[in-house]
Order: sequence, then structure tokens, then C-alpha cells
Amino acid sequence: MFVTGAIGHEKPGLIDKSGQLRDLSSYVKDLNGDAYSPAALKKLAALDPDSLPTVTGKPRLGPPVTGISNSSRSA
Repeated sequence: MFVTGAIGHEKPGLIDKSGQLRDLSSYVKDLNGDAYSPAALKKLAALDPDSLPTVTGKPRLGPPVTGISNSSRSA
């Protein structure tokens, strides 16, 4: 999983088996502790990645947990 988008306006996403970036924002608002609960992970595992919108272009990617910084999120 990852976040993408402008700083402060990131959307959560996942990488499917073929390497395509997919938008999870319709199912997850933020990749915080709640998003990694057993119940939330079970719901995500049941999703068909092909049904999710693709992330196009050359998106800025960030770490998949709220509150962690790296050069791509703080730049």
C-alpha cells in the first residue's frame, strides 16, 4: 500500500499483482492504525483490485502509514 497526491491531500492506494497502482480512497480514507485492523484488512483482501480506479501519470508516492515522513512526503 502507499499514499499518493499533494502533501496534505494524499489518497491511499495499493499495487496490484501486475504492478498497476490502484486508488483505494473509496474504501479507506487514511492509512492509519484503523486501516490495519484485522477487520479492515479482511475487507481489503476481499476487494477485486481490477475494480479499483487506476492511478495514472507519474504520481508522488509516500509511505503507507500516517505520521511517517520521507523525502517524497516532505518535499
